[in-house]
Amino acid sequence: MNAWFETVAEAQRRAKKRLPKSVYGALIAGSERGQTIGENERAFTELGFAPHAAGPIGERDQSTTVLGQHLSMPVLISPTGVQAVHPDGEVAVARAAANRGIAMGLSSFASKPVEEVVAANPATFFQLYWCGGKDEISERMARAKAAGAVGLILTLDWSFSHGRDWGSPQIPEKLDLKTMLSFAPQTLARPRWLATYVKSGRIPDLTAPNMAVGGGAAPGFFGAYGQWMGTPAPDWDDVAWICEQWGGPVMLKGVIRVDDAHRAVDAGVAAISVSNHGGNNLDGTPAAIRALPVIADAVGHEIEVLLDGGIRRGSDVVKAVALGARAVMIGRAYLWGLAANGQAGVENVLDILRGGIDSALLGLRKTKVTDLDRSDIVVPDGFERALGVPENPAITRPATASA
Repeated sequence: MNAWFETVAEAQRRAKKRLPKSVYGALIAGSERGQTIGENERAFTELGFAPHAAGPIGERDQSTTVLGQHLSMPVLISPTGVQAVHPDGEVAVARAAANRGIAMGLSSFASKPVEEVVAANPATFFQLYWCGGKDEISERMARAKAAGAVGLILTLDWSFSHGRDWGSPQIPEKLDLKTMLSFAPQTLARPRWLATYVKSGRIPDLTAPNMAVGGGAAPGFFGAYGQWMGTPAPDWDDVAWICEQWGGPVMLKGVIRVDDAHRAVDAGVAAISVSNHGGNNLDGTPAAIRALPVIADAVGHEIEVLLDGGIRRGSDVVKAVALGARAVMIGRAYLWGLAANGQAGVENVLDILRGGIDSALLGLRKTKVTDLDRSDIVVPDGFERALGVPENPAITRPATASA
């Protein structure tokens, strides 16, 4: 089989064929009936283009900046948890992103330490959860900054919903002999995936090294996850504290309401990502792209606005940018590429997106991605979702930052 693939959909098909059932199921994730995970993708199909018949057809420029980092195209790697789909995990993804000139988002629950990932891609944003006490959170931030992370991504949206109508994947707490024997039928049915790990001399790492504190050992994924679940939820004063402690650019990921966008500005963040956590959070949340235009109108003149959710092709990127996003973040798409062909597979996915962006720019007769605007997009009536908009239009801010 040719290692190259021409669409993200083909990367997904190859990932499904290559990965053990439980590992692939963890990539699909989602929650409850999967309404939001499907809606994130479907919403893009409702948007159309309004191409010009004539106009400049010169060299297209896809470059932009996000939080002071130059990007060769308006795409970032969204932070995702333990990437046991490939032995090199996040390091392979970081190298691919660096080779294609884009920034890397690294999860607190990543399988590789922040120091290794920053070494592979200096344009790395460290993603932080509100987990444990402030001393522990401060220590994790300090470690990321010392490693050279150029920014912080703060993720707060999570409902800890576990039930899935199609069944949740079986994920072990640790890989001891007993566990490996129980998973043997799955892994033996996927010999190419197994051979990759055998060749590397390693077994899938189910620890979270970036969650370690006090010089202790890296906790297991479920131990760290349990601590996160048990930590009282933060308020907007805590977001402001994070911004002050980090002392650099902070992106708040998971904003879907206009009032929350305003509160984020007041708390001091430099960017927000309009996101519903890829459908892994509260099922029934509207597609992120539906909430984007109203939020971009509300705060896009004050902070940078990004979109995360449902991106599968370059034309999706162009639609998001035209509707107000400075850039988009991708998650499942690059994980499928990583599963299909390691670092080269991630680069393949990024090349697919770049090609699709270029094709759309050509059709729209735009030479720069920064020139895109809403006149380039056909938006049907009723498409947008304006959540959390004050009833009195004169009110542009909530009464208190922590309300």
